[in-house]
Amino acid sequence: MKKTTCAACDCELGAETITVKLGGKTVEVCCQECAEALNEADAATAAASAGKE
Repeated sequence: MKKTTCAACDCELGAETITVKLGGKTVEVCCQECAEALNEADAATAAASAGKE
């Protein structure tokens, strides 16, 4: 059986995972806290990229 880990913290994912869409890719995280952290990081990256154009 393939083990998968959280995209944010690398903890092993259990039965209850949260799916987050970032930049057209779908990733799985272990909890709502990790989902929010990834969304905030994605928003910050998008804002920084928009400021450079």
